[in-house]
Amino acid sequence: MPEGHTLFALARDLDAAFAGSSPQVSSPQGRFTAGAGLLDGREMLHATSWGKHLFAEFAGDAWLHVHLGLIGTFTIDERPYAGEVPVVGQVRLRLATPEHVGDLRGPNLCAVITPEQVEAVTSRLGPDPLRPDPDPGTGWRKVSRSSRSIAELLMDQSVLAGVGNVYRCEVLFRQRVNPHRPGKEIRRSTWEAIWADLVELLPLGVATGRIVTVEEQVEQVRADLARGEVDRLEERTSYVYRRAGEPCRVCGSRVRTQVVAGRNLFWCGRCQRRR
Repeated sequence: MPEGHTLFALARDLDAAFAGSSPQVSSPQGRFTAGAGLLDGREMLHATSWGKHLFAEFAGDAWLHVHLGLIGTFTIDERPYAGEVPVVGQVRLRLATPEHVGDLRGPNLCAVITPEQVEAVTSRLGPDPLRPDPDPGTGWRKVSRSSRSIAELLMDQSVLAGVGNVYRCEVLFRQRVNPHRPGKEIRRSTWEAIWADLVELLPLGVATGRIVTVEEQVEQVRADLARGEVDRLEERTSYVYRRAGEPCRVCGSRVRTQVVAGRNLFWCGRCQRRR
């Protein structure tokens, strides 16, 4: 499932392509015909994301709400077109102007909602490290009172929005945190270190289009950003994610795996002992 950096980048690209325009909105697949009709011809004001949720505001208090789920994609073709653009695959929603075409396929959710419904959705979400002025304290209050493991809590979007399985595994390793430690046993300083790591790592994912967690690559991307020349990383490496049975990159112990909160957790039992 796409994690928060992907949705943030998508909102940025939708904003650049369609904000200030009045796109043609259609549903070539036919499953969103009524919703598309509500948006067709309205001015798109802006797009934003909160965690794994995408929102686009249109004139007249109409909001497009998208959750990509496990298989959804939202592609934006920046080439100018003359005439009809062929439809490829099962396109649930299409936004089209003379300059851009955006096609949404396979989302878990695609709906037109009101400002009140937007507020109802976002009020249930935890802080998003990519949003302006997030409050990590709201996540800490839930963590500090919970008997669930920190690995479970990091996957709970009401605790921390935008973090998925890759960031969960990698950040817990980077901070040497035992993933099975109950939230109420996690120190406040440890939570703040996890949060600070996410605040740094998620923007690198936005910049590169990849989840970057291994320190050598983190330093490379930092240097690229400082020069203003960020190259997309061709290959993603990780400390523990999808490395079950392989040696830990730090201590050489075998990386372990177990299903936690419905996804395969990966960790190093020797390195990750921090409370």
